[in-house]
Amino acid sequence: MTESLKFGYNTNGAAFHRWEQALELMAEIGYRSVALTVDHHCLDPFHARLNDEIARMRESLERLQFISVIETGSRFLLNSRVKHDPTLMDPSTSRRSIRIDFLKRCVDIAAELGSQAVSFWSGVLTEQISQEQAMDRLVAGCETVVEYAEQRGVNLAFEPEPGMFVETMNQFDQLCRRIDSNRWGLTLDVGHVHCVSDGPIADCIHRWKDRLFNVHIEDMRKGIHDHLPFGEGEIDFPPIIQALQQIGYRGGVNVELSRHGHAAPQMMRESFEFLRNCQSQTESE
Repeated sequence: MTESLKFGYNTNGAAFHRWEQALELMAEIGYRSVALTVDHHCLDPFHARLNDEIARMRESLERLQFISVIETGSRFLLNSRVKHDPTLMDPSTSRRSIRIDFLKRCVDIAAELGSQAVSFWSGVLTEQISQEQAMDRLVAGCETVVEYAEQRGVNLAFEPEPGMFVETMNQFDQLCRRIDSNRWGLTLDVGHVHCVSDGPIADCIHRWKDRLFNVHIEDMRKGIHDHLPFGEGEIDFPPIIQALQQIGYRGGVNVELSRHGHAAPQMMRESFEFLRNCQSQTESE
């Protein structure tokens, strides 16, 4: 019998809850994975008492038997005035260094928690330079973080993101050809693949099975980067679940509904029931 996938939920979809309460809700519903978005209210890497919070988080993860991944997509943690700023694509070397330092701090947190990966993205290219120059810039930043992650024994999972410099799987492939590390892998957001018309999602799963460290899941419509509850978009999910089972995926399949924190308990329950029904459907075929 196929081993059940480990469904999870991203804490960015429970921002109005204390993280302790959010994790308890997830466990009660049946989740066995959590995507921990580092933010002001959860594992803030700049807080003076971070080590105490890491200890509490480690205890919670062990008690609830959760696997985890560290997510780095907090909106205003590094810049209170501009969302997701600065990034690895910033024109300023010193500002890129701020993002690199942040990613290294997240690697440290992942090492302490035994998390499966640190997930991150490129950022938006905001100046008129060639694609080659932009890729060189991104590779340089990634290589610095990779070197540090190798020292800490932590996996990195890069996420193609609509609207950012690397938004498609072809661009991710180009980036991968220049990163030589067993610690380097992929965060596959199934909605993103659908949004940018990157082909069948199941094919992406099979193509990148050896580098698949993290999965985000939600519904979405083509050309519109809006994370939707299941059933409100266009995605056919059973083939995705089946593909993850076929490759023997053992990481988290984490629901990402960051704009639905006002209804987090309901979204958690409905999402889990939907995914469990999809899995039951594939197992009965």
